Amino acid sequence: MRNYNLLVTILLALNFASCGVSQKDKEGFFSFDENSMKPLYQANEKVEITLLNQKNKTIDSIIYFANDTKVSAVKGNSKFTLDLAGKKLGYQNIKALVYFEGDTISIKTRVEVASGIVPKLMKYTVVNSYPHDIDAFTEGFEFYRDTLIESTGQNGKSYFAKIDYKTGKAYKKVALDQQYFGEGITVVNNKIYQLTWQNGEGFIYDANTLKKIKSFPYDKKVEGWGMTNDGKNIYHSDGTEKIWTMNPETQKLEDFVNVYTNDSKIKSVNELEWINGKIYGNIWQKDAIAVINPKTGAVEAVLDLSALRAKVTNKEAEVLNGIAYNKETNTIFVTGKNWNKTFEIKVTE
Repeated sequence: MRNYNLLVTILLALNFASCGVSQKDKEGFFSFDENSMKPLYQANEKVEITLLNQKNKTIDSIIYFANDTKVSAVKGNSKFTLDLAGKKLGYQNIKALVYFEGDTISIKTRVEVASGIVPKLMKYTVVNSYPHDIDAFTEGFEFYRDTLIESTGQNGKSYFAKIDYKTGKAYKKVALDQQYFGEGITVVNNKIYQLTWQNGEGFIYDANTLKKIKSFPYDKKVEGWGMTNDGKNIYHSDGTEKIWTMNPETQKLEDFVNVYTNDSKIKSVNELEWINGKIYGNIWQKDAIAVINPKTGAVEAVLDLSALRAKVTNKEAEVLNGIAYNKETNTIFVTGKNWNKTFEIKVTE
């Protein structure tokens, strides 16, 4: 019996010893050398990553992950270089799985990746100006064939309409129910898709009759802001730096890009327009348009329209918001929330 009790005591002591180092304590064994890393990288750079071994543990190997995808494995505590070429702009979440002395621990950090392109400043000339309804709180602006379609916001006042752009008058209008704050629109396959702001719901209409076909719930917890399309996919902004790719058949948000210049993220991306393979995007509270690469999110050019804002005379006028490309004339129609004018411009480099 005495030998049995002694064995139990030894086993319990060994068990307690093995549990003597908590997971939290183990996490303190290693850390990323943050001092060797920059707060912001460009997409054409590389990140030199080194782990600090505070307790001088014997490291067998380390597996590195970027956004949960394995990118490298090194022996011991060798340095690891993360090439940012081809990586998504925005935050890259870096994880190191450290194997040491028969144990394993996972530690994490992240790096922010901006575009490697310095945006060009584009030029424009005003071709014409037309009246615009000052009561229209513009959220969406798009040509369908030769017809201008405009959607507007504000609870209890939201609608979309076919507009005679030469007079600014609506000749066919559909009002939303009182509880909806209307947002962006776009037309794909003879169907009008419309977002609402914070209702988590969108609508689909027949583009010819304007009769509602169906409503659809957002499949992610995002706001609805701007919309455009490339003839196949819909692009949906949500008020952050993200532009989502929506499948028009399923209305599912399948992927996204983060909008960045070479030195900062661009938050509050608003009304969108697809023009010659690029996304032209209004930025909330800015009298400028960003020209965005839809594959990467990189801002390749900027169009400063503050001089147009100065030509808007009504006091109720708010931010620039509304971009409609006319393929027939290769001109862009721009306006803003409660502006009394729409401007037709031609853009050059």
